[in-house]
Amino acid sequence: MVFDMKKIIFIILLLPVMIFAKAGYFEPWGKDSDLKYKTKKVAQKKLSVLSKAANKVLLFHQNVISPVCGSRSNFRPTSSRYMQLAIQRYGFFKGFTMGCDRLLRENSDPWVYRKVLIDNTEYKFDPATHNKYITVR
Repeated sequence: MVFDMKKIIFIILLLPVMIFAKAGYFEPWGKDSDLKYKTKKVAQKKLSVLSKAANKVLLFHQNVISPVCGSRSNFRPTSSRYMQLAIQRYGFFKGFTMGCDRLLRENSDPWVYRKVLIDNTEYKFDPATHNKYITVR
């Protein structure tokens, strides 16, 4: 192998620069980085004994039963996760009622829900949002 003298000098001069180089630019968005949205901390509700027990049962279902039987839910989030979120957000009785209502609607019939495509499979999208059911006082 015959190396050109210019290439050898170039490599010798470039080597210390590469070894002792420091990263030069850390802010990917420049001066716009201060325009980030400030997230509001949502106070977690203290869960009741019934809510904690229901959460344990739902976790057992999600971690033990569901992997054995396989996922059969046509919704995203799945019905067990929906019930878990509803119980955490609305309390045990209202969350349990919402979860049971979701289980009654769990079928492959076309319905009026938004659809999401995950891994080439179409699912109904129905999250348990904070303002899902508005109650009259």
